[in-house]
Amino acid sequence: MRTLALLGAGGSIGSQCLDVVRRSGGAFCVTAMTMRSRAEELFRLAREFRPRVCGLVEEPEEIPADLREIEWFFGEDVNERVVEAARAQDVLAAVVGAAGLEASLAALRVSERLLLANKEALVTGGELVTGLAKELGKPILPVDSEHSAIFQCLRARDCNEPARLILTASGGPFRTWPKEKMYAAGVGDVLRHPTWNMGRKITVDCATMVNKGLEIIEARHLFDMPEEKIAVLVHPQSVVHSLVEFPDGCLLAQLGAPDMRAPIAYAMSFPGRMPDAGKKLDLAAVGTLTFEAPDPARFPALRLAREALRAGGTAPCIFNAANEIAVASFLREEIPFGEIVNIVEQTMQRVPSGNIRALADVREADGKARREAERVAAARR
Repeated sequence: MRTLALLGAGGSIGSQCLDVVRRSGGAFCVTAMTMRSRAEELFRLAREFRPRVCGLVEEPEEIPADLREIEWFFGEDVNERVVEAARAQDVLAAVVGAAGLEASLAALRVSERLLLANKEALVTGGELVTGLAKELGKPILPVDSEHSAIFQCLRARDCNEPARLILTASGGPFRTWPKEKMYAAGVGDVLRHPTWNMGRKITVDCATMVNKGLEIIEARHLFDMPEEKIAVLVHPQSVVHSLVEFPDGCLLAQLGAPDMRAPIAYAMSFPGRMPDAGKKLDLAAVGTLTFEAPDPARFPALRLAREALRAGGTAPCIFNAANEIAVASFLREEIPFGEIVNIVEQTMQRVPSGNIRALADVREADGKARREAERVAAARR
């Protein structure tokens, strides 16, 4: 039985991780869980899984009597403190946004393996995270379906170096919409993703294709691959999760149903595989697999992500912070959908990037970008 600390238990990844634990036949023990708020939900999960340590960013008025034997932590740094207290073998980082960076660093310091579902940790502080992992000899196991697919394909390469990594994208709900119609799309339109069931923020990111831009940056750090050798291919069926191309032109692809429980279970069980972790893929029922190039005119976020990656330093952090502010403003229905990427681009133009020597450099850039993005968003309301 492996011990697991789950950061972000209330989100889409967190809830599916707990479903994997339920299906595992006792192979995993959840010793720690965190959530931002929703105390009653965490209380319910704590009664089911009986962790030793729990944490909430927002402190509730009272901890129920039957849960007071649990060690509780509260505050903005709750994920790092829970990781330190739990000392679990594995940490699954499923918190949303740049807040996952410090928790990922803490996980590498005290646990055996980091199971990474928080792509923003690598986007904002990639060199810090991968540098620490290398220094300590700790593995980072990707949980994102695309990066899990590449990770699995690369295990079959023998001694052959890959020529390209190809990330697939569903194209989101607006793959066939004209640009003018996309601009005025509402929150309800955006949250109806055609193939995946995800949280609100990541669903918006899929609609803008910012999510795929973040994944390009994440792939650069996870697999030490230059930006120009990381491609994106739109695949509406979401069955081919990503591909690796080799110098002879041959491709290896990983296929599976669009179900996040499979990559979660693979990371948790690595190097083994857990039976019946998620939905089985019926290729005959799928019938046809199609692919197309992303439209740069309708999805400029891909260009911005590549610009940030080429600029290096804090530029990807600025890209991410501006997007988090813009998405939050959109979800509050303060700006049109089409303004999200405009806010990101203007923020990137206004906030100069700098070098990353320490965590403080990331925090400073993140704060500057958020403040500037707030000003840009306010001007567009």
